[in-house]
Amino acid sequence: MQQNQPWLSSYPAGVPAEIDTSQYTSLTALLEESFQRYATRDAYLCMGQRLSYRDLNLFSARIGAWLQSRGLAPGARVAVMMPNVLHYPVCVAGILRAGYTVVNVNPLYTPRELEHQLSDSGAEAIVILENFAHTLEKVLSQVPVRHIVVASMGDLHPGLKGHLLNFVVRHVKKMVPAFQLAGAVSFTQVQKEGKGLHLLKPLQTHEDIAFLQYTGGTTGLSKGAVLTHRNVIANILQNDAWSQPALQSLPADRPWTTVCALPLYHILALNACMMMGARWGAMNILIPNPRDIAGFLKVLSKHKVNFFPGVNTLFNAMLNHPDIKQVDFSELQITLGGGMAVQQSVSERWQKLTGKPILEGYGLSETSPTATLTPPDAKQFSGTIGLPVPSTEVAILDDAGQPVAPGMPGEIAIRGPQVMRAYWNRIDETAKVMTADGYFRSGDIGTMDARGFVRIVDRKKDMILVSGFNVYPNEVEAVVAAHPGVLECACVGVPDAASGEAVKLFVVKKAPALTVDVLMDYCKEQMTGYKKPKYIEFRTELPKTNVGKILRRELRDEQRG
Repeated sequence: MQQNQPWLSSYPAGVPAEIDTSQYTSLTALLEESFQRYATRDAYLCMGQRLSYRDLNLFSARIGAWLQSRGLAPGARVAVMMPNVLHYPVCVAGILRAGYTVVNVNPLYTPRELEHQLSDSGAEAIVILENFAHTLEKVLSQVPVRHIVVASMGDLHPGLKGHLLNFVVRHVKKMVPAFQLAGAVSFTQVQKEGKGLHLLKPLQTHEDIAFLQYTGGTTGLSKGAVLTHRNVIANILQNDAWSQPALQSLPADRPWTTVCALPLYHILALNACMMMGARWGAMNILIPNPRDIAGFLKVLSKHKVNFFPGVNTLFNAMLNHPDIKQVDFSELQITLGGGMAVQQSVSERWQKLTGKPILEGYGLSETSPTATLTPPDAKQFSGTIGLPVPSTEVAILDDAGQPVAPGMPGEIAIRGPQVMRAYWNRIDETAKVMTADGYFRSGDIGTMDARGFVRIVDRKKDMILVSGFNVYPNEVEAVVAAHPGVLECACVGVPDAASGEAVKLFVVKKAPALTVDVLMDYCKEQMTGYKKPKYIEFRTELPKTNVGKILRRELRDEQRG
């Protein structure tokens, strides 16, 4: 389909309409360039230990050479299963440099989920933190994995410090359940053996697969989005071009500091932290457990962060913790909210604290992930997810796949060099989401205004139909979240004999005295009748993904038995 591109006239000064992916032959070339250019800079900081770009170069080359010595064929899938620890970027870079495909695995997966992903991807090797090795043991006989590397928390910490860290993790905190994995090799042994091996430079092209990035599985069994080297390079360059106005606010020789509280196995952190960090020569502060808000804020209080990607629930939790006052945000340039809708009340409180609004970004695993971004010069919360990034087209489609009138809601569809090739071994699922002319149908409902700004209405499957009227949970939740007595909330549709569906609201209180009646009255004042919750239930917590995104599906399934 041909369409106008009104967003181009709304671009910030200096942001190009197109990016050129040909400047890098592969993602490996981009990473190796950063290793050389920024060799003396710190690349990562985790639990007090720093890793330079030179270290990253050496350690990743060793694991890459070791994997090649196992006889894996070019393009073989290698899984990485660990939280935000120093091993993660080392392993991902090593796998890519060796000519293989990275399969990112959530370390908190159950045996069933792990078996599905390893079997579906055909992963022949895995690098796993010992804390989660017992899960792999339970499924090892059912999966194609032949080579296992077991890492320990203290591996990349020097001498006594590393041994002490391992002792505490294993024996004091008892965070490593017993396991037996025959033939497994330790990460330190791999580094020793890899030191004596030569990393062969693979022949890589834009079309080779860099990542099998599995979707969260919120709509059923998770599917692997096939992300090529070109897909990921494109999104790095798109994000880089978009960020230039903010990047120029600091001296050119001053490295940026990024906080990586989102898990690196998630596409948002993988791109925004590891890949963008490499492009910028930034130092990434890795946070292994962002749910420990007090510990997280203690780390932040020691640094002046410039770039902070996160999700609404994380920002909200930080704002509600007293230790936030100890953090110096004076050099914060970009706060990026993704993964879920940023609520106005959270963004406004964040801006009051830091002087910067939360800029919303939108994307999916299937789009590497960025499709749209709020302009970096935005001065306040807008409620939009911004404009399509360079070299990207966004269309708003009806159920028949035709563009809707401007301002009308429809399904957000995306076309650009960052859009996945396909779902791994899922021809039927790929056909459902890709149009004949190359648009990816996101499953999200949105609108586009005359200036090209896109606004999310809601997830198509989350929409609630009350007596023929569409109710979008994002809207209800945004209203309720603004109530001073509410900490978090989520709403879903439940069956109703009279109206087909009714709105049910789940709330975590901030004010213990908050009652159902008080909240019902508030909703009545703020929303028209069919949008108002029919039921309100207080909870001590809401189910979330490991990224912190509230799982409406889980709440909905509870109600429908």
